[in-house]
Amino acid sequence: MTGRLSFVAAGFALGLAVLFHSPAASAADCPAYLDQTVRKLHSSETVNVCKLAAGKPLLIINTASHCGYTPQFKGLEALHRKYKDRGLVVVGFSSDDFNQEAKDEAEAAEVCFLNNGVTFTMIAPSSVKGRAANPIFKELARQAQEPAWNFNKYVVAADGKVVSYFDSDATPESPALNKAIEGVLAAAGGK
Repeated sequence: MTGRLSFVAAGFALGLAVLFHSPAASAADCPAYLDQTVRKLHSSETVNVCKLAAGKPLLIINTASHCGYTPQFKGLEALHRKYKDRGLVVVGFSSDDFNQEAKDEAEAAEVCFLNNGVTFTMIAPSSVKGRAANPIFKELARQAQEPAWNFNKYVVAADGKVVSYFDSDATPESPALNKAIEGVLAAAGGK
């Protein structure tokens, strides 16, 4: 009888472990700096970056809608479409730190979504540099470099480590950026 109880208890414990493993493991595996709930651009909807990434590599960009680099939105959307099925999550953080963002979120959203066809996640304006920087960009700056202008790009591994940093001049079509993305996807098992 004792053997049977041990077997039943072990089965129950295994069932509990399976039941609670996925959400707990995901939350535990997510770096604290990415465990941020942020508001989407021109929306009342929020998104938790950890849940959005779900253990996948990220391409994080600070953006502005009235910048000479704003045409990069089209290329970033192309990267999103090219790599999303392989596991890359692209997230744009709107910011007026360089006085280049629209004062009205509706206008910023129009530039992103209507004018440039962005379908990747865009976050409402926040600071990306200095003491006022949001927690995600504080950590990106610590690991790599603080944005010196709009459209800085951070290739982040699934474990939250910055693999590569690219400044504004690196276009989404840049072979070096694409190589970094390919590398982080290969490391994550995203063929």
